[in-house]
Amino acid sequence: MSIVLTEKAANEVRRAMGEMKAEDGSMLRVSVVGGGCSGFQYSLTFDREFDENTDTKLDFHGVPVVVDRKSALYLEGAELDYIDGIEQRGFTFRNPNAAKTCGCGHSFQA
Repeated sequence: MSIVLTEKAANEVRRAMGEMKAEDGSMLRVSVVGGGCSGFQYSLTFDREFDENTDTKLDFHGVPVVVDRKSALYLEGAELDYIDGIEQRGFTFRNPNAAKTCGCGHSFQA
């Protein structure tokens, strides 16, 4: 199953898609790429492309989510949430596969 989106995250994705006037058929692509201060970082983009040979397509609270196979290995059991508080605002990952995370929470070591 790889990643799970909370309802708050799904609501924020829908809001962002509307605000950015995402094209019909757009999906949230969640991936892991090299970089960041800890070695890997998360990437969230809107994408209309889906390759059934290399991607997994999921649906959370009406939001279509696409994860490529390589990223899915790092995201297994992870949760994407949205925090809207005084001290922090934005998407946040809870990833049981992260051995270490950086202070900003945008990168990790596996």
